[in-house]
Amino acid sequence: MGTVLTGWPRPAEPGAAARVEERTRAAVLRYLAALNRHDADAVAACVAEGFVSEHTAATGRGVVGRAAYRERLDGFLADFADLKYVMEDLVVRDVRAVLAYSMSFRLVSAGYAPVRVRGVFRLWVDAEGLVARRVDYWDGSDVARQLSAAPKADA
Repeated sequence: MGTVLTGWPRPAEPGAAARVEERTRAAVLRYLAALNRHDADAVAACVAEGFVSEHTAATGRGVVGRAAYRERLDGFLADFADLKYVMEDLVVRDVRAVLAYSMSFRLVSAGYAPVRVRGVFRLWVDAEGLVARRVDYWDGSDVARQLSAAPKADA
């Protein structure tokens, strides 16, 4: 199991900091691509064994551990039909990344209601190039507003 790096102290050898940042960038892009492919196994393969996923929205549910995260992915991907993350910005510093995104999907459990929400991932990548921690910021009230405004499916 990899440990979360803090980025400090900085590596002494020439180019080491750039290699750490490239590893971080590659891990984040791999994770986002797996989500966009709706490939639960590939998404889980992008995270560390002790992965911590935290949601700041009241309706979000955090999880700890790759196995627990993988267990939830099938249901998440099934309920979020046509899930697509579009990267708006990516800032990488050492082992940390901040990725601003817009996410769109059709929520199956709400009659395929369309939703588009903007958010931010804060991500930490371990020495093995796996996402060790993710904090996800998005506006749950905006999602609720969109769902309540969506046309209701016939019962």
